[in-house]
Amino acid sequence: MHAYVHIVDDDASFRVALERRLKLAGYRVATYASARQLLDQLPGDEEAGCILLDVRIPGMSGPELQIRLNELESTLPIVFLTGHADTATTVQAIKAGAEDFLTKPIESERLIEAIDRAVARHELTRTARTKLDTLRALLARLTPRERQVFDLIVRGRINKQIAYELGTTERTIKAHRHQVMEKMQVQSLAELVSIAERLGARELDGEVKG
Repeated sequence: MHAYVHIVDDDASFRVALERRLKLAGYRVATYASARQLLDQLPGDEEAGCILLDVRIPGMSGPELQIRLNELESTLPIVFLTGHADTATTVQAIKAGAEDFLTKPIESERLIEAIDRAVARHELTRTARTKLDTLRALLARLTPRERQVFDLIVRGRINKQIAYELGTTERTIKAHRHQVMEKMQVQSLAELVSIAERLGARELDGEVKG
C-alpha cells in the first residue's frame, strides 16, 4: 500500500511516533504542526490518502479546518484523533463528513483499520470523480445543436417532437441523434439517460432553446 497519510497535530513527539508507526504499516506520511501548514501545502487528489486531524490545535482548530477543506472541495477523508473527545464535537465532525473520530491513546490495530477504511473510501471517490470528468469531456465535444438534441432526447422526446421544437426536419434530427450517440460513446437510449442522470443534465432546462 502506498497511500499518503497527512498528520495534523501540534504535539511534535506524537507526530514523530505516529509517523514511525504508520511508515512501518506501509504508508507514506506527511506531517503538519498546524492547520495553516496543511492548507499552505494542500494535498491534491492525485494519490489515495486521508488526513489524521487533531481537534485542538493552535490557530485554526480541527473542526474549523474540516469546514475549510469542505469549502475547498477536498475529497481527502478526515479521521479525527483527539485526547479531548466530547459528544458535541464528535457529532458535528461526523455530520460534516468525518470518516471516524478516535480518542488518544489509540491502539495501532484500531488506528490502521480506520485509516484503511478512509483510504478505501477515497479510492472510490477518486474513481467516481475521474469517470464524471470523462463524461463531462465527452459532453463538451457536442456542438451547440447536438447538445440541444441531447437535452431533449434524455427528457424522453422522440425525433418528431425534437424536430418540431427545434424547427428542423426529422431526418436532420436522426443525423444529430446518431452523432450524439457516437460522441457520447453509447449504444442505447438507456445509457444516454444514465449519463444525463450522473451529470445532472436534466436540470439544465434553461439551456434548451428553439
